[in-house]
Amino acid sequence: MFDQCLYFNTTALARVVEREWTRTYEPFGLTPPQAFMLRAILAREGALHRELADLLGIARPTATRVLDSLAEKGLIERHASAGDGRESCVYPTAVAKGMEKSITAASAATTRRVKNLIGADVFDGTVAQLREIRTVLG
Repeated sequence: MFDQCLYFNTTALARVVEREWTRTYEPFGLTPPQAFMLRAILAREGALHRELADLLGIARPTATRVLDSLAEKGLIERHASAGDGRESCVYPTAVAKGMEKSITAASAATTRRVKNLIGADVFDGTVAQLREIRTVLG
């Protein structure tokens, strides 16, 4: 019935992928959104709040909620931006830095597992197509 429906198929896929990444990050006490945000912060120490939202393709209020949850867990700190006091730069704490290798390894393992299940060409092609669709529709 919905074989040709982009919405139905991408949403169904998103639920399956969400379960995979939830299992990946559960040992760290993180949800997938928290883990991806933390990985972005670890890779871009001192990034502005809005830069992180843009990088992850999420709304600023959503980014705020994720950042708040990471701050509550003691994984990030916010400091006022030197250029604009209304903006904050986000930094990982020592605890977060200590988790970086394990989180990265867990992510890589999940990516390898999924690539092995569906094939590297299908995986890479699908990701590329989804990014293109997101760009065109966004």
